[in-house]
Amino acid sequence: MASAAITLAADAPTLSAANTGFMLICSALVLLMTPGLAFFYGGMVRVKSTLNMLMMSFISIGIVTLLWVLYGFSLAFGTDKGSLIGWNSGWVGLSDIGTADLWDGYTIPILAFMVFQMMFAIITPALISGALADRVKFTAWALFVALWATIVYFPVAHWVWGAGGWAFELGVIDFAGGTAVHINAGAAALGVILVIGKRVGFKKDPMRPHSLPLVMLGAGLLWFGWFGFNAGSWLGNDDGVGSLMFVNTQVATAAAMLAWLAYEKIRHGAFTTLGAASGAVAGLVAITPSGGAVSPIGAIAVGAIAGVLCAMAVGLKYKLGYDDSLDVVGVHLVGGVVGSLLIGFFASGKGQSDVEGLFYGGGLDQFWKQCAGVFAVLGYSLVVSAILAFLLDKTIGMRVPEDDEIAGIDQAEHAETAYDFSGAGGGAARTTVPPAAVGGESKKVDA
Repeated sequence: MASAAITLAADAPTLSAANTGFMLICSALVLLMTPGLAFFYGGMVRVKSTLNMLMMSFISIGIVTLLWVLYGFSLAFGTDKGSLIGWNSGWVGLSDIGTADLWDGYTIPILAFMVFQMMFAIITPALISGALADRVKFTAWALFVALWATIVYFPVAHWVWGAGGWAFELGVIDFAGGTAVHINAGAAALGVILVIGKRVGFKKDPMRPHSLPLVMLGAGLLWFGWFGFNAGSWLGNDDGVGSLMFVNTQVATAAAMLAWLAYEKIRHGAFTTLGAASGAVAGLVAITPSGGAVSPIGAIAVGAIAGVLCAMAVGLKYKLGYDDSLDVVGVHLVGGVVGSLLIGFFASGKGQSDVEGLFYGGGLDQFWKQCAGVFAVLGYSLVVSAILAFLLDKTIGMRVPEDDEIAGIDQAEHAETAYDFSGAGGGAARTTVPPAAVGGESKKVDA
């Protein structure tokens, strides 16, 4: 018995400084993605909505951070309750977690895992905001974030990643968030916009991006941060799977960007910067669930397919009449579905598990499992998000007044504007010269 105890003690995981440091760096990279998303979305809206778009992402950092510490981590990753939710009272407020307590089966502290997953919880509701640009009250949005994270994200994270969660136990593969993050956010976006309606002037007024350089900057920050998002999800570097995910993240993103641009050139006759940025994000979304299961060649296929299908999907809002302002549905929902389902075809059996897809001799078993995860998350998030939006709209109101929307939501909601044009010249702006400068008489002059 004594020798068995010694053997068990020797086999027990011990804290790895390397893996812990890696996970803390990855956590910081994932946090950077939310400001990156803010810039990405902020450049895509009109000038009068820029600050509001930035703030819709930044407020998620504040709200979800506190909720995650208070009870979100416990709900998502605590002891399973009926395969639907977790709970561990000792994790409320992180009160019963020691600094050296290890995440079960791994060599990193619980706190390192907790803060890494916190960053996922932060960016997921922020993704929804792009569909609601120009028209939502900031207070209503903040309350929606708090309610949605609690009722939708925390339970879904448990389904997909929590020990005992029904999707986890079924064998649904989601390496870093195709279902829990992207399908979840994309379906929520669709549910909310079906309730709150279209922007004033939708399909009538020009609503072009006001700053494509800002969009490209945001896309670059997202691409950079996504390596932490994806490679970090293996929670260490002991077997090389994280490295595979890192490689596949780069490969699929490049393929998706090129595929989107090719489609755009054939369909519309030009290679646009917006297309390059959107294609890159579509590839990042699609490889997120699948990158640990496919080979680099498979990652090229996943990225290319997602690039074309997402490019096609963004035009559906004009045909179907729903106003998805910044294509959250077309990129995140569609990209998440594509990446998740393609695991059933391209899983090589040589990555995160020995599961093989149809093209590797594994049949369609994994495909059907992926379908179960995809459509359960899609349906739950769509319905519950629509109900939340409806209740908020009927109580405090979700939309700003029409006059405020037309004049600009930045000024109405934040009492600020993104740019100061007072020195732009051309007689468009005027300023007041102090009386002392003109013999004691104030007068208007061209700026």
